Amino acid sequence: MAHIHDSDGSSSSSHQPKSTAKWAFLENLLEDPEGVKRFREFLKKEFSEENVLFWLACEDFKKTQDKKQMQEKAKEIYMTFLSSKASSQVNVEGQSRLNEKILEEPHPLMFQKLQDQIFNLMKYDSYSRFLKSDLFLKHKRTEEEDEESPDAQTAAKRASRIYNT
Repeated sequence: MAHIHDSDGSSSSSHQPKSTAKWAFLENLLEDPEGVKRFREFLKKEFSEENVLFWLACEDFKKTQDKKQMQEKAKEIYMTFLSSKASSQVNVEGQSRLNEKILEEPHPLMFQKLQDQIFNLMKYDSYSRFLKSDLFLKHKRTEEEDEESPDAQTAAKRASRIYNT
Protein backbone atom coordinates (compact mmCIF):
# COMPACT_ATOMS: atom_id res chain seq x y z
CA MET A 1 0.00 0.00 0.00
CA ALA A 2 2.73 2.50 0.91
CA HIS A 3 4.24 2.16 -2.54
CA ILE A 4 1.03 3.26 -4.23
CA HIS A 5 0.74 6.15 -1.80
CA ASP A 6 4.33 7.21 -2.60
CA SER A 7 3.68 7.17 -6.33
CA ASP A 8 0.54 9.21 -5.71
CA GLY A 9 2.60 11.81 -3.83
CA SER A 10 5.16 12.06 -6.59
CA SER A 11 2.55 12.34 -9.33
CA SER A 12 1.07 15.41 -7.66
CA SER A 13 4.51 17.04 -7.69
CA SER A 14 4.75 16.52 -11.45
CA HIS A 15 2.41 19.50 -11.90
CA GLN A 16 3.94 22.66 -13.31
CA PRO A 17 5.98 24.36 -10.55
CA LYS A 18 4.56 27.65 -9.33
CA SER A 19 6.09 30.68 -11.02
CA THR A 20 7.48 32.05 -7.76
CA ALA A 21 9.23 28.71 -7.16
CA LYS A 22 10.90 29.01 -10.58
CA TRP A 23 11.91 32.58 -9.78
CA ALA A 24 14.42 31.35 -7.20
CA PHE A 25 16.96 31.99 -9.97
CA LEU A 26 17.15 35.30 -11.82
CA GLU A 27 17.76 33.42 -15.09
CA ASN A 28 14.35 31.70 -14.78
CA LEU A 29 12.55 34.87 -13.78
CA LEU A 30 13.90 36.68 -16.86
CA GLU A 31 12.40 33.95 -19.08
CA ASP A 32 8.96 34.35 -17.51
CA PRO A 33 6.92 37.35 -18.73
CA GLU A 34 5.05 37.51 -15.40
CA GLY A 35 8.36 37.42 -13.52
CA VAL A 36 9.81 40.22 -15.65
CA LYS A 37 6.66 42.28 -15.05
CA ARG A 38 6.88 41.84 -11.25
CA PHE A 39 10.65 42.49 -11.19
CA ARG A 40 10.18 45.66 -13.27
CA GLU A 41 7.52 46.90 -10.83
CA PHE A 42 10.00 46.36 -8.00
CA LEU A 43 12.89 48.03 -9.85
CA LYS A 44 10.70 51.04 -10.67
CA LYS A 45 10.28 51.58 -6.93
CA GLU A 46 14.06 51.32 -6.53
CA PHE A 47 14.68 53.66 -9.47
CA SER A 48 16.70 51.03 -11.32
CA GLU A 49 14.26 49.64 -13.90
CA GLU A 50 16.72 50.59 -16.66
CA ASN A 51 18.89 47.59 -15.66
CA VAL A 52 16.29 44.98 -16.60
CA LEU A 53 15.23 47.00 -19.67
CA PHE A 54 18.85 47.10 -20.86
CA TRP A 55 19.24 43.35 -20.23
CA LEU A 56 16.05 42.60 -22.21
CA ALA A 57 17.11 44.93 -25.05
CA CYS A 58 20.46 43.10 -25.27
CA GLU A 59 18.69 39.72 -25.38
CA ASP A 60 16.52 40.95 -28.23
CA PHE A 61 19.55 42.47 -29.98
CA LYS A 62 21.44 39.13 -29.92
CA LYS A 63 18.60 37.51 -31.90
CA THR A 64 18.70 40.17 -34.64
CA GLN A 65 19.90 38.80 -37.98
CA ASP A 66 19.42 41.71 -40.39
CA LYS A 67 22.50 43.97 -40.54
CA LYS A 68 20.51 47.21 -40.98
CA GLN A 69 18.15 46.30 -38.13
CA MET A 70 21.16 45.39 -35.99
CA GLN A 71 22.67 48.84 -36.60
CA GLU A 72 19.39 50.55 -35.68
CA LYS A 73 18.95 48.50 -32.50
CA ALA A 74 22.61 48.99 -31.49
CA LYS A 75 22.20 52.74 -31.84
CA GLU A 76 18.94 52.64 -29.88
CA ILE A 77 20.58 50.65 -27.05
CA TYR A 78 23.55 53.00 -27.02
CA MET A 79 21.43 56.17 -27.01
CA THR A 80 18.92 54.85 -24.45
CA PHE A 81 21.26 53.13 -21.98
CA LEU A 82 24.96 53.82 -22.59
CA SER A 83 25.53 57.32 -23.94
CA SER A 84 26.45 60.07 -21.50
CA LYS A 85 23.15 61.72 -22.52
CA ALA A 86 21.11 58.49 -22.22
CA SER A 87 17.59 58.83 -20.88
CA SER A 88 17.82 55.55 -18.94
CA GLN A 89 21.55 55.29 -18.36
CA VAL A 90 22.88 52.07 -16.84
CA ASN A 91 25.98 52.12 -14.68
CA VAL A 92 28.62 49.90 -16.30
CA GLU A 93 32.39 49.73 -16.01
CA GLY A 94 34.28 51.69 -18.64
CA GLN A 95 31.21 53.74 -19.55
CA SER A 96 33.21 56.94 -19.97
CA ARG A 97 35.24 55.22 -22.73
CA LEU A 98 32.15 54.15 -24.65
CA ASN A 99 31.36 56.21 -27.71
CA GLU A 100 29.43 55.93 -30.95
CA LYS A 101 32.41 54.26 -32.67
CA ILE A 102 31.21 50.92 -31.26
CA LEU A 103 28.14 51.30 -33.50
CA GLU A 104 30.15 51.25 -36.74
CA GLU A 105 30.61 47.46 -36.76
CA PRO A 106 27.67 45.97 -34.85
CA HIS A 107 27.70 42.24 -34.06
CA PRO A 108 25.30 40.12 -31.95
CA LEU A 109 27.58 39.92 -28.90
CA MET A 110 28.84 43.52 -28.89
CA PHE A 111 26.97 44.31 -25.65
CA GLN A 112 27.60 40.93 -23.96
CA LYS A 113 30.19 42.10 -21.40
CA LEU A 114 28.02 45.05 -20.39
CA GLN A 115 24.93 42.85 -20.26
CA ASP A 116 26.78 40.40 -18.00
CA GLN A 117 27.80 43.26 -15.69
CA ILE A 118 24.18 44.41 -15.41
CA PHE A 119 22.99 40.83 -14.87
CA ASN A 120 25.43 40.42 -11.98
CA LEU A 121 24.48 43.80 -10.56
CA MET A 122 20.82 42.75 -10.58
CA LYS A 123 21.54 39.25 -9.31
CA TYR A 124 23.67 40.26 -6.33
CA ASP A 125 21.96 43.54 -5.51
CA SER A 126 18.35 44.29 -6.39
CA TYR A 127 17.24 40.69 -7.02
CA SER A 128 17.95 39.53 -3.46
CA ARG A 129 15.91 42.50 -2.20
CA PHE A 130 13.14 41.64 -4.68
CA LEU A 131 12.85 38.10 -3.23
CA LYS A 132 12.28 39.65 0.23
CA SER A 133 9.96 42.41 -1.00
CA ASP A 134 6.25 42.68 -0.24
CA LEU A 135 5.58 42.66 -3.98
CA PHE A 136 7.16 39.20 -4.39
CA LEU A 137 5.88 37.75 -1.10
CA LYS A 138 2.32 38.91 -1.82
CA HIS A 139 2.43 37.22 -5.26
CA LYS A 140 3.82 34.05 -3.69
CA ARG A 141 1.05 34.00 -1.03
CA THR A 142 -1.62 34.47 -3.71
CA GLU A 143 -0.19 31.50 -5.63
CA GLU A 144 -0.17 29.34 -2.51
CA GLU A 145 -3.77 30.31 -1.67
CA ASP A 146 -4.86 29.43 -5.22
CA GLU A 147 -3.23 26.02 -4.82
CA GLU A 148 -5.21 25.41 -1.63
CA SER A 149 -8.54 26.11 -3.33
CA PRO A 150 -11.49 23.82 -2.46
CA ASP A 151 -11.14 22.00 -5.80
CA ALA A 152 -7.54 21.02 -5.07
CA GLN A 153 -8.46 19.87 -1.54
CA THR A 154 -11.37 17.79 -2.83
CA ALA A 155 -9.12 16.03 -5.35
CA ALA A 156 -6.54 15.34 -2.62
CA LYS A 157 -9.22 13.96 -0.27
CA ARG A 158 -10.61 11.78 -3.05
CA ALA A 159 -7.14 10.43 -3.81
CA SER A 160 -6.44 9.70 -0.12
CA ARG A 161 -9.79 7.86 0.22
CA ILE A 162 -8.98 5.73 -2.81
CA TYR A 163 -5.51 4.76 -1.60
CA ASN A 164 -6.22 4.44 2.12
CA THR A 165 -9.17 2.02 1.81
